Amino acid sequence: MLITCPYCGPRDVIEFTYQGDGNRERPDPASQNFEAWNAYVYDRLNPAGDHNEIWQHSGGCRTHLRVVRNTLTHEISSVAFVRGDHASGARRKAEDRS
Repeated sequence: MLITCPYCGPRDVIEFTYQGDGNRERPDPASQNFEAWNAYVYDRLNPAGDHNEIWQHSGGCRTHLRVVRNTLTHEISSVAFVRGDHASGARRKAEDRS
């Protein structure tokens, strides 16, 4: 499986580390709602089809990426930075290469 890093280009999945479900909302860190924390830590969905995931390019630029991957075919339909503020840096880096 290839993941296209916005900084580094297409790379083999071995360079990436799966960081988890990209749809989950973390409870407030100061919260003492044990049910919310229990659900966040232990409850997992197992969707069939497109799934929003977080990956880190741990073997490269170390950027965290939001990847939409089909769980049945492993086809990746989109890759973006987890935080939008990196996008301008990626454009500048691409412009520097040309």
